[in-house]
Amino acid sequence: MKKIECIACGEKNLSKNTIGINKKLLGTDIKNFYCMDCLADYLEITVDDLLEKIEEFKEEGCTLFS
Repeated sequence: MKKIECIACGEKNLSKNTIGINKKLLGTDIKNFYCMDCLADYLEITVDDLLEKIEEFKEEGCTLFS
């Protein structure tokens, strides 16, 4: 699998959940991804908010998350 890095800060090797939450919130066709910190800043929310949403999506059975 190709190593994906954050478009804003350059953090390398983003996790499957980080990639999943980017796709879920920004669209499945996106080509650039944010790390959790930069995505939270971009969306003007907290990382904890993102982690809660990931858990909700997992419970719903969303296949974007491990």
